[in-house]
Amino acid sequence: MRSQIVLGICITLLVAGSLHAATRTFTGAVDQLWSNAGNWDAIPEVGDKARVRSEKPCILDYDAGVINQYVGEGGTVGHLILVDGAQLSVRTWNIIGYNGGEPDNRHTIEVLGGVLNGGHPDYPNNGRIFVGREGYATLIIDYTGVVNMHHQALQVGQGNGGDGIVEVRGGELNLNDNGLTFRAGANSNASMDFSGGVMTQVYTADRLAYINDHIADGTITAYGKVVASYGTGTVLVETIDDTIVVKGLHPFNPVPEDDGNVVPGTVTLEWTVDAGTPVDVWFGSKADLSDFTKIVDKKTVTATTVTTVAKQRYFWAVDTYAPDATQPEIGIVFDFVADNQPPVVETGDDVTTWLANGSVDVALAGTVTDADPTTTVWTVVSEPDDPDSPDAAIADPAALNTSITLSALGEYVLQLQADDGEYQGADTLTISVFSDHCEAAKSLPGWVPLPGDINLDCVVDQVDMDILTENWLGCNGLECPDPSGP
Repeated sequence: MRSQIVLGICITLLVAGSLHAATRTFTGAVDQLWSNAGNWDAIPEVGDKARVRSEKPCILDYDAGVINQYVGEGGTVGHLILVDGAQLSVRTWNIIGYNGGEPDNRHTIEVLGGVLNGGHPDYPNNGRIFVGREGYATLIIDYTGVVNMHHQALQVGQGNGGDGIVEVRGGELNLNDNGLTFRAGANSNASMDFSGGVMTQVYTADRLAYINDHIADGTITAYGKVVASYGTGTVLVETIDDTIVVKGLHPFNPVPEDDGNVVPGTVTLEWTVDAGTPVDVWFGSKADLSDFTKIVDKKTVTATTVTTVAKQRYFWAVDTYAPDATQPEIGIVFDFVADNQPPVVETGDDVTTWLANGSVDVALAGTVTDADPTTTVWTVVSEPDDPDSPDAAIADPAALNTSITLSALGEYVLQLQADDGEYQGADTLTISVFSDHCEAAKSLPGWVPLPGDINLDCVVDQVDMDILTENWLGCNGLECPDPSGP
């Protein structure tokens, strides 16, 4: 809910690296900024471990590069906040709550903007993020914050007594090709709640089953702290282009969706409540509600309109009245951004075709949806490596409707990109080229040969009859009669 993110050689290298590492402690002696050297004994670098021990949170608002470890540990609860402009990659262990903390006073990392990387491409096979290793911890992702897991699983509630909470209130949690692990230790606890934002992960059947199992047992929830009369939300799980996408849906089914994006101007706010339920609706541009205005006052409506401007985040809430109640049940706060939307690009279905006289022309028909004028370009992303064939030739790369000439067998991947002057959108098209129409047909799902098509050339003809006649009464079984006969 929104509150008002060769074994011996390896060992030798790790030990050698640790000899030069130092623990750098943030004290907040000057202010709350990570970038201020006066708050540290030294600002952490690539070989260092960082920890926060200050009364107020440490705020990261610039590219801090790569550090070796981040640890929230002990009785002084560490609180790190990443905001817009922040970049931090932790190459080995990011342990939020190694030990210490309390249920209502947790070691915390909030990713409200910028990017937190578990691991780094230059340091393979590392980059774990533990949320509650043996202590109390929370990872919060909100607004435009992004957390990427590069090489390892996100581990929540690990170790003996570990207690971890992950709240995806907005932004993105990208597990990529890595897993999610809950409650691996004795007496550990783990939970994840979606109230805006998404979690993505490369699809496998086991990963999908793991997520669904934890939805079923209540450790993965959506809007886990909503008003009593409407209960909690629904966790939505989709598989899109071999990627598992997880997000939450509030019982009010808000439009715009929580943490969504809309075109600036007049925006219609919509919600779903029981018929005849009076509501108050509040609207503003600050999360702390300091400028909230009541735009609906105890009316039985399910929509209202507001005016928005570009590049602004807005917040709104729906309070509901039970029958005969004089005071409402306070709803949670949704948010959305009014901004120009990227072009929506469609290239159509993938194409299966074949060569005729050494080449084939394929028609390209793209569509672009955008409120502004756009420019477009078709490009060849990849094509068969055939030195005897010329490169694919697009007749007019800037036209939505054009054609491409292909002369090699194999797979071509094309991209159509549209640009509205601020944002870009793109879609890809795969063209599979075969030697003839029959080989093309055989590549399609569900293809089966015709009865009698003995040579599998997609035609039942005299050739098949000749094969049949030649082998008429032939037998190659283990008990075939002697062909010479008695």
